[in-house]
Amino acid sequence: MRTFLATTCLIISLCPDLALSTTVFRCEDASGHITFTRQGCPESNELRLQKAYNPTPGSGKAVPLAKPNKARQKSKSKHDQDLAVIGVKQDGCGNLLSSSERRTAIIKQQIRSGMSLADVESSLGKPDKVSENNGQMRYVYEGKKGKKRNVVFDQAGCVKGKAKR
Repeated sequence: MRTFLATTCLIISLCPDLALSTTVFRCEDASGHITFTRQGCPESNELRLQKAYNPTPGSGKAVPLAKPNKARQKSKSKHDQDLAVIGVKQDGCGNLLSSSERRTAIIKQQIRSGMSLADVESSLGKPDKVSENNGQMRYVYEGKKGKKRNVVFDQAGCVKGKAKR
């Protein structure tokens, strides 16, 4: 048994093409749809054997995947115009903050005018206390050592400003 195993390992090591390639079936149906499989083709499909060889990276000369296109010259015409943005996403709070400013403030746990309820909860979490007065909502966050952080929202649910302590 050991002799057979040693002989098999020797044959495999001397024939690296066997380890790097495999045979797959190329199946083509009546409508021309091609499928590659290792299990075989249905009886209604045309069968061809396809040998696939996948060299390991760094095993030889690089194979170019595609030829680069020649550089195109831009033609100047009167149809060239600047890009015009027709529609802008409305955040419901007057677009006072750009998306990058909003993300930075959330990450740094800062509250800025123009942030929504969801932005504040994403930054600071659920409030410890919520109060509402004259259509304005106030979130109260209690921190360490008795410090409080108040955030006031307008009727649209946008940060109006920081409340006085």
